[in-house]
Formats: sequence, C-alpha cells, structure tokens
Amino acid sequence: MSEESSVDCVVAGAGVVGLAIARALALKGREVLVLEATGLIGSDTSARNSEVIHAGLYYAAGSLKARLCIEGREALYAYCAERGIPHRRCGKLIVATDAAETEKLAAIDAHARACGVGNLDYLTGAQARALEQALNAEAALFSPSTGIIDSHALMLAYRGELEDAGGMIAFNAPILRGEVTASGIMLEVGGAEPMRLACSTFVNAAGHGAVPLARAIDGLPAEAIPQAYLCKGSYFTLSGRAPFSRLVYPVPEHAGLGVHLTLDLGGQARFGPDTEWIDTPNYDVDPARGEKFYAAIRRYWPALPDGALNPAYAGIRPKIVPPGAPAADFRIDGPAEHGVQGLVQLFGIESPGLTASLAIGELVAGKLG
Repeated sequence: MSEESSVDCVVAGAGVVGLAIARALALKGREVLVLEATGLIGSDTSARNSEVIHAGLYYAAGSLKARLCIEGREALYAYCAERGIPHRRCGKLIVATDAAETEKLAAIDAHARACGVGNLDYLTGAQARALEQALNAEAALFSPSTGIIDSHALMLAYRGELEDAGGMIAFNAPILRGEVTASGIMLEVGGAEPMRLACSTFVNAAGHGAVPLARAIDGLPAEAIPQAYLCKGSYFTLSGRAPFSRLVYPVPEHAGLGVHLTLDLGGQARFGPDTEWIDTPNYDVDPARGEKFYAAIRRYWPALPDGALNPAYAGIRPKIVPPGAPAADFRIDGPAEHGVQGLVQLFGIESPGLTASLAIGELVAGKLG
C-alpha cells in the first residue's frame, strides 16, 4: 500500500442505506468518508428495485423491518415534501382473485394493524373495480400510505446533505481487507490510489458485498457473520400506458410479494419482481421469463394484451436465509452483538431498506454514540 491515512468514520457502500447512514453521522458532527467500490452512487440494489415507499404490511410484529419501515415511511414522506423530492402517495391494492386468497386478506389486515401500520380499507370486488375498472378482484385491501419515489433523486439529496456537512465519498475505492485494532479498524483500500486507512468507527453497509467484506476483517468473530444468498428478481415494462393509477399487488408468495404492478412517476407500468435463486450475481433478464409473467398478471388484469411486456431490468435481494426458510429480519449488528467497539454491520437489508433508510441512519448513528 502506497499511503496511510486516518479518518473518524468510514461507511462502506454508497447505496441508499449507506448514504443515509453517512448523512446521519455527518449531521451529528462526525468526520465521515464513504468508500464506494464502483464509480457511482446507488448503482446496485438501490438502482434495481420497485421504487416503492412501503407501508409495512407484511413484516413480523416487533421486528426491525416492521419498526424501521413504519418510522422510515413517515420520515421519508416528510423529507421528500420538505426538499421537493419527486414522490406520490398513490396507495396500493392487495388483490384476492379467488376465495382462498380472499381468506388471506383478513390475516394480512390483522397483522398490519398489530404492527401499527394503520387502517387498511377492506374492499369488495365491486368496490375495488370502482377504483380500478380493469381489475379482476374477488376482494382487496387498500393501503393508502403506500407510495412511489424517485430513488435516485433521494440518493442525491442524501449525498448533498452529507457533503454539505463535511462528509466525502471516494469512488472506485474497494475495501480489500480489514483488521480490528486497539483503536478501531485498519482498512486496506484498493483502486487507483491504494492506501491503508485507519478509522475509529466503521459501518459495513456494502449490500451484497457486506458478508464478503465482513469475512475479510481479521479479528471479527466468524459466528457473527451470516451466510449470504442471492435471490434475483426480473422486471418487465408495459408497452403503452396501463389503465391503473394505483399499485396492484397479488396476495404475497413465499419468497417475495409476487409479480406486482408498480408505476413510475411518469405513469409507466412495470411488473415484477419474480423469484430466481442464483449462485453468481448477474443482471440479465431472460425474455422467456415473461411467459410466466403473463399468467400471473392476468389473474388481476385479464385484459393484458399479448406481446405487451418488454424485458426491463433485474435486481438481487441480499438474502441471509436459504430458499424455503422463513424470511429473515434486518441484521444491524453493533458492539453488543459482535463485541467490536466502533463497528456496525448491516446484513440482509433488502426491501423495505429504501423506505426505512432514514430510520436506519438514525439507528446506526445511535449505536455509535
């Protein structure tokens, strides 16, 4: 390594969660440097999702996901309104298309209320079709607090506030390894200008890279690091304009929320994600997967035309449980969990990470004092 430096706080990863954490630390007066392995903010998971502000309907009561989603949702709406970040509280319909699914709606409603989400509106099929005439529904739940957001504009706002508070981002700066020392963490940073970087506080918010990065830190207990799994989801866009003004979700499936219809702020409809467990990251969208999309979508939108779906993009959920296992909670591990002072590691930050980002930032900043 050609150089050795030191800084108070290092955050690994300039996705939406890493930026939110770095912003929170900088606003508390900490010296903050974000190390991003690529050349852009939010170029991985944060750029490959549905851009939905989630209400918090499905997460286990008392879980970090449930609490941080609800706290983060309200904070995010206020943040966007104050700063002019494009967003819309459009609401979503969770649609049951047969009697078996209709029975599940009551359980979803009861669970959401127990988690403190707020009231959901139970709609008969006729009431649901009065809102969205193209919909096929036996019944539906309407979630008025669900919305959509320009995620890149949000990340730019986080970055701007981080930099206004004196924080910095170093791009193309992958962390090669680390070592726990008496005074913090010593990092070896690659890139065009490799260096050894000492920090008293280190936050591992590297998304898909969080588990490999944790394994590269000498002195961190191996039992404190989960196994990583990759669950890919492909999206397809619709040719032409969809006859919907609200988001439409089926009753959830095991590994995700099913092939749902979301809208961007320009009204363009996109469908997905589906579920595909993979061993090696890749973001290719197989056009043949669209054939299964048609059947899933036509359960709630029978009039979807043939040939109307176009391959769009894919994202990968950073899972920490294998296929078939119950969904895992967020892991935000501080010194109380792993015994290393000044270190916080975030694992399994999939949906609703974007919605919860402000709340996650405050939680991590609180763990670090």
